[in-house]
Amino acid sequence: MKTTELQNIKQRYNIVGNCEALNNALDVALKVSPIDLSVLIIGESGVGKDILPRIIHDNSPRRREKYFAINCGAIPEGTIDSELFGHVKGSFTGAINDSQGYFGVANKGTLFLDEVGELPMATQARLLRVLENGEYIPVGGTEIRKTDVRIVAATNVNIQKAISEGRFREDLYYRLNQVQIQMPALRDRGEDIVLLFRLFAMQMAEKYRMDKVVLTDEAKQMLMRYKWPGNIRQLKSITEQLSILSADRMITPQILSQFIPQDQETTQLATIHKEGDHSFENEREILYKILFELRSNVNEMRHEMSTLKKQIEDVQGSAPVTPVTPLPSTQLAPAGYKVQQPAFNGQEATFNVQRSTFNVSEDAEAEEYVEPEPENLNVNDWSRQALEKALNRNGGNRKKAAQEMGISDRTLYRRLKQYGLDK
Repeated sequence: MKTTELQNIKQRYNIVGNCEALNNALDVALKVSPIDLSVLIIGESGVGKDILPRIIHDNSPRRREKYFAINCGAIPEGTIDSELFGHVKGSFTGAINDSQGYFGVANKGTLFLDEVGELPMATQARLLRVLENGEYIPVGGTEIRKTDVRIVAATNVNIQKAISEGRFREDLYYRLNQVQIQMPALRDRGEDIVLLFRLFAMQMAEKYRMDKVVLTDEAKQMLMRYKWPGNIRQLKSITEQLSILSADRMITPQILSQFIPQDQETTQLATIHKEGDHSFENEREILYKILFELRSNVNEMRHEMSTLKKQIEDVQGSAPVTPVTPLPSTQLAPAGYKVQQPAFNGQEATFNVQRSTFNVSEDAEAEEYVEPEPENLNVNDWSRQALEKALNRNGGNRKKAAQEMGISDRTLYRRLKQYGLDK
């Protein structure tokens, strides 16, 4: 593109700057204007992406038709389909009349879809159909409508990442990306930063009838070294603050440092964060933490069960043996004699004892065999006895009793409360 033509475009749309990346973006916009292709503008938030769709429309055969700029991120998800594709009367609460939607009203014209990366998946499917054959169905309707609209879209979202996470349709991306234009970030535009500062300072001085703020050479260098995460929007805001709040009209690095944030380090592209995201870094960390805690609890339970089993075996081994009246040599132990022992599930386990012979002296007087009454102790009784004995041996010192039993203080206190021994 010729230099004079480029300068005319800049003057017409009030574009300031001479960096090569900016000139290249303007050149591509002018070349694609007369060709009816979809254009996708990529760039960080605040770089001025909204200028290019206007240039494309004004230099296209559609320049006499309507132009609409739509912020897709500002329309609620529940109504965006109605806003874009229209609706029929009575299709939902409040639909008192038919609506053509933007695609119907902008027929033969141009639609600029800003923040297209934030469109819901269902709306993306509708948009793809319009781009492919110009057909759409209003919300609540059954009749297919036709439209002839040129789409220019813009986004500050990393589309490739959004596609990999399932938040953006890959086929829609290729349909929108017939021609791509990259708008440069402000930190990559060099001396354009100073030119833009001068423009914004002059606009403030003229609008509010005040002296214009001017940068020293050191302040200019400081301005160009800053990363500008907010790009042109941030630069304009800081210039306005300086114009209003600074008592000195000559801006030095010391004055400038009071208005430039010192903690802004990130320059990454903005991303969408809403329900349904597939990036689960925080959730994954929470799950790992829960799993580790569960594993720790399981190991502690295993240790406690092993300790409890050992304590029960010790209590059983030290229990006094009840004498059994011997049977005459001619008598046998009753078949199927049941011996009851405590089981770990709190119920009594039954074991069958086979018939056996007891050898006694001949002059022993035969006595009637009486089955001994077994102790009816379940696992809680054994545990309580062991706990009481441990406390007695340690003079009621709970910490020492827990150490002797091989359990934690917390487990000991829990059992004391469970057995009513915490009083």
